[in-house]
Amino acid sequence: MAIYVDADACPVKDEVYRVARRYGETVRVVANAPLRVPEHDQIELVVVRGGFEAADDWIAEQIGPGDLVVTADIPLADRCLKAGARALGPKGYPFTDDSIGERLATRAILDQLRQAGQYGGGPSAFAKTDRSRFLGKLDEMLVAIRKEREREARRAPGSGSDQGRPGGPM
Repeated sequence: MAIYVDADACPVKDEVYRVARRYGETVRVVANAPLRVPEHDQIELVVVRGGFEAADDWIAEQIGPGDLVVTADIPLADRCLKAGARALGPKGYPFTDDSIGERLATRAILDQLRQAGQYGGGPSAFAKTDRSRFLGKLDEMLVAIRKEREREARRAPGSGSDQGRPGGPM
């Protein structure tokens, strides 16, 4: 498992580092330009050159089942969900298969309104409550991924879970 951070303008990188260290998980901080990250064996900075979407493309190509992405980018979250990963926004709201379609549609409508000059707002400012919600949801998602990983390991052939069952190894 790895936690991918879409790092450009991500307000919760420090929280990700802290929680990932507690769980012993790898963090890949992906950005378009060099950033300062803590020196730690489990934290890797990946600088992807080549344009605005290059970091998103790199994450989408690398991520897979059992991984988690932290991003505010709705199209990137959609790509990661399609790859079997989980996605969490920096305000602590998870992207899910059930919600992603509506979020993409809302994004498209707001983009059209902005282009027509009828909507000038953006997301609300990042608040303490957002940080708290993010920490709780990140912890919850990592626990769920770990439990899922443990269940799969028990079901895997040769894991010892079929010992003594009919048809299992003796």
